[in-house]
Amino acid sequence: MKALSVPLQDNLKQQSGLIALSSYRSLNGFVIEHFHEPESGQIEENHPSEHLICLSLVPRPIKIVQTQNGRVVDRGIHRKGDIAIAPAGLSKWQWEGEDRYLGLSFSTSFIEKVALEALETNPNRLSLDPKFRVRDPQIQQLGMMLLSEIQNGGLGGGLYVESLANVLAVHLLRNYSSVTSNVAPYSDGLPEYQLAQAIEYINEYLSQDIKLTDLATLLDMSQFHFSRRFKQSMGISPHQYLIGQRVEKAKQLLARSDLSIAEVAIECGFNSQSHLGQWFRQLTGMTPKAYQKQK
Repeated sequence: MKALSVPLQDNLKQQSGLIALSSYRSLNGFVIEHFHEPESGQIEENHPSEHLICLSLVPRPIKIVQTQNGRVVDRGIHRKGDIAIAPAGLSKWQWEGEDRYLGLSFSTSFIEKVALEALETNPNRLSLDPKFRVRDPQIQQLGMMLLSEIQNGGLGGGLYVESLANVLAVHLLRNYSSVTSNVAPYSDGLPEYQLAQAIEYINEYLSQDIKLTDLATLLDMSQFHFSRRFKQSMGISPHQYLIGQRVEKAKQLLARSDLSIAEVAIECGFNSQSHLGQWFRQLTGMTPKAYQKQK
């Protein structure tokens, strides 16, 4: 079965006194939310089945007191780029001044699945460690990529978001858990028949929102292992291959049909004409319009 997700939401909403500027909620077990609070305040959240990550985006340093399961675990000045990791439980934040942050939530079942499939670790022995005011360039980079995605309306598609979420979950488990394990390396990529299956599926459903879950399920393997083995076989990630194939199809349609550029974009699986133009320029060095004229 294909994984389902709630579409990206662009409208403002109110949650526990915080303004959620944009959000993405996946039925696979992770949530991305961009919050803003113009004034001092506090929030208490009971999340027994979710692990939380907060990436500070404050315009200027503010004082924050953080409590985990009734115990004060951090008190001090938070700056842009500071990261808090709050394992499942009861968390409370109190802040003075304007606050803005990116909230990432992973269900315990999602984390356990990643631990079992990607790290080959018994999830029953796994425990995320609480961390506060951490500086982690990889988490910050992945967080900003996810923020950009929910702000631009999900132009990259479900496959892109799921890939980033999986990478982030693996990074958390490898660096912030009480049990660590190296990802088992593969000396070979996908067998030829499985690679052919994946490529055929991508080509057949090129105009649709293909997700990493779809491809991994097709080959009966975890998303993480599929991504690794696909890249070993092709030299690029599944998402990069998908975008490349969409651009190739766009080149064919632009050269051989009377379709408008907007119609070509939809036919090739891009969300909009501008989305097509972004990737087309990146991969060919020219705009779709310029390419169409030269043909």
